[in-house]
Amino acid sequence: MAATSALGNHVWVGTETGILKGVNLQRKHASNFTPSGQPRREEAVNALCWGAGGETQILVGCADRTVKHFNAEEGTFQRQRHCPGGEGTFRGLAQADGTLITCVDSGILRVWCDDDKEASPDPLLELKVGPGVCRMRQDPAHTHVVATCGKENALKVWDLQRSEQPVFRAKNVRNDWLDLRVPIWDQDIQFLPGSQKLVTCTGYHQVRVYDPVSPQRRPVLEATYGEYPLTAMTLTPEGNSVIVGNTHGQLAEIDFRQGRLLGCLKGLAGSVRGLQCHPSKPLLASCGLDRVLRIHRIRNPRGLEHKVYLKSQLNCLLLSSRDNWENEPQEPQEPNMVPPEDTETDELWASLEAAAKRKLPSLDQTQETLQTRRKKKKRPGSTSP
Repeated sequence: MAATSALGNHVWVGTETGILKGVNLQRKHASNFTPSGQPRREEAVNALCWGAGGETQILVGCADRTVKHFNAEEGTFQRQRHCPGGEGTFRGLAQADGTLITCVDSGILRVWCDDDKEASPDPLLELKVGPGVCRMRQDPAHTHVVATCGKENALKVWDLQRSEQPVFRAKNVRNDWLDLRVPIWDQDIQFLPGSQKLVTCTGYHQVRVYDPVSPQRRPVLEATYGEYPLTAMTLTPEGNSVIVGNTHGQLAEIDFRQGRLLGCLKGLAGSVRGLQCHPSKPLLASCGLDRVLRIHRIRNPRGLEHKVYLKSQLNCLLLSSRDNWENEPQEPQEPNMVPPEDTETDELWASLEAAAKRKLPSLDQTQETLQTRRKKKKRPGSTSP
């Protein structure tokens, strides 16, 4: 893949077929990048994060438990590292001070040396954060601090430089009006800028704010949206609200200071898997099971800015933070260059093509068939009127 096609991409998307897609929104064009040249579901991309070199390097966490280093300037995979331990796929991926942080479904969080010369098969640190992990998120202000949450696994904050015990452990909310225990199912986490607070979204359509400085370990604020499980969440550029997405493709902005709904966004047709806002522009990137990457404008006027169909089910995304990409000159596309296509076959389209080639019966044959059916329906000895 040419380096120019990689440099012009504004969004990077990980797919269920193991393809890393770079999308140029100006040209509505997607480029496919795979280490082996062929898509493989065993290498499905479950997690993405920027590397140590800023937005010139991407860390790609795959279902086969390998973390691949992708050079966004050259458009090539440089190296990879196998990260065993625990069961399930990656639920979080981060890099801090030359180390690689991974967390899997079964609750094994490991810190690895990310240096080629000093790479060791053994992790530098291993923590058991509890089973059923849904998300591990790194604090952007303190890269050695991470938070984890999951199903029947309450929110925990870990300082990887201090101890093997969490520095904050959330407490479940009080019993409901029937005095029954409220189940725990935290799906995503975000650190609020300028404070130690965290916000979570749950599989029971709740948005909760936690304050580790507060004496209480229960949420200091709670809001609800819709009736379906919330699957993804991102902070808005102002840092005063979050945008959440659920399993029915609904997007909503919620002010976590007052717990009220600010507005909704339309357009998605499947479960939301990835959300990210631009750090300075009122833009939101979203992807999910409907195989479409969408860019919404979240400030007046709200609406859909870009829409690109990417053929594969999408799991996660990274949105470029550069400010002037809307004004960048478009790269001329070579006239003879054919855009790369996914080599995965689609049985539905194959069957439709075969049906279209099938020869239709003539009008005479159709009439003869109808007359034959009418004769068979008549009983013996019956007379027609």
